[in-house]
Amino acid sequence: MEQSASFFSFLLDNLTQFLSFTGFSNFTVGHGIMIVVGLIFIYLAIAKEFEPMLLVPIGFGIIVGNIPFTPGYQIGVYESGSVLNYLYFGVLKGIYPPLIFLGIGAMTDFSALISNPKLMLIGAAAQFGIFGAYMLALLLGFSPQEAGAIGIIGGADGPTAIFLSSKLAPELMGAIAISAYSYMALVPVIQPPVMKLLTTQKERLIRMKPPRQVSKLEKIMFPIIGMLLTTFIVPSGLPLLGMLFFGNLLKESTVTKRLADTAKGPMIDIVTILIGLTVGASTQATTFLTPKSVGIFALGAASFVVATFTGVMFVKFLNLFLKEGNKINPLIGNAGVSAVPDSARVSQVVGLEYDKTNHLLMHAMGPNVAGVIGSAVAAGILLSFLA
Repeated sequence: MEQSASFFSFLLDNLTQFLSFTGFSNFTVGHGIMIVVGLIFIYLAIAKEFEPMLLVPIGFGIIVGNIPFTPGYQIGVYESGSVLNYLYFGVLKGIYPPLIFLGIGAMTDFSALISNPKLMLIGAAAQFGIFGAYMLALLLGFSPQEAGAIGIIGGADGPTAIFLSSKLAPELMGAIAISAYSYMALVPVIQPPVMKLLTTQKERLIRMKPPRQVSKLEKIMFPIIGMLLTTFIVPSGLPLLGMLFFGNLLKESTVTKRLADTAKGPMIDIVTILIGLTVGASTQATTFLTPKSVGIFALGAASFVVATFTGVMFVKFLNLFLKEGNKINPLIGNAGVSAVPDSARVSQVVGLEYDKTNHLLMHAMGPNVAGVIGSAVAAGILLSFLA
C-alpha cells in the first residue's frame, strides 16, 4: 500500500513537472499577440502575395520565437548554445546582409542608371527619409545610436537595416527589421497616395526618352568605379557596397556566370531563409512588446512617407532646370527608395492609370537601383559618426 502511494506520488510529481515545462504553462498574452502577428505575416504573404520570400520566413520565425518555454534549456534564440542562437549569430554580427547584397548585385542591371546618370540624384534625394526619421527619433528621446538604426528603415532596405542596427542598437534589431520588411511589403499601399497628392495631371503624363543602349565595357567599368568612388567617400559602407559591386561585376563580366548564378540563386535563397527565420524568432514577446517597438513602427511609416515625398519633390525641382522633351516624370521619384523592384513597379502601375501607353518601369529602375547604393552609403555615413 505504501509502495503504491509512493508510486502515485512519483507519477504526480513528474506529471506536474512535465506540465510546468509545456508551452501552455508558460503562455502569456504577449506570446499570443506575437503568434497572431506571425500568422498575419504569413496570410499577407500567401493570400496577398506581399513579399512572400521575406514574409513567410519572418512570419514563421515570429511563431517559432514565441512558443513559450522554460528558460535554461538552450532552446530560444537568445540562449547561448541553442541552435537558433548559432543561426542568429549571422544576424547579430552583420554577416548575412553583405551576403544578400552580393546576390542583389549579381541580379541587378544598372543599365538604366548608367544611361541616365542624373537618376542617381533621385536615389540620393529619397534617402532624406532616413535622416528625417533619424531626427524625429532623436526628438522622441531615442539615443543617437538608436535613432540612426531606426532612421535606416526609410531606406526601404531590410538587409541594410539589419546591418546597421546590429552595429548601433542590437537590442532594437528585431523591431527595426520587422518594421523595415513590413513597410517594404506595404510599398504598393503607402506610396501611391503620396505620389498622386504631389503631382498634377500634366506631370503624370510626361513621356521620357527611351534609355540609350549601354555598352558591355560601361557595364563592367560601373561596379569597379562605383566601388572605388563610394567606398573612398564612405569606407564604413565597404561591407555592403563592396559586396554589391562585386556581385554586379560577377554578372557583367560574363566570364563568371557560374559564380553569379550561385550568388543570385542558391546562396541568396539560403541566406534569406536564415535571416528571415532568425529575425522573426528574435521577436520574443518578453523583449519585443515594448513602447519602443511601437515608436519604431510609427517612425518607420513616417520615414517611408518622407522618402517618397522627397523623391517626388526632387524630380519636380529637377524639372525646373530641364528643357521640354528632357523632363522626368515625377511618378518615378518614389522609386528612389531601394525596395527593388517593388517601388519601380508602383511607378509603372500609377503611371498606367493615367496613360495606358506610358511605360515608366525602365525609367524607374534607374533611381530604384540608385536607392540601393544610396541606402548603403547612408548606412555608412551613420555608422561613421555614431558607432
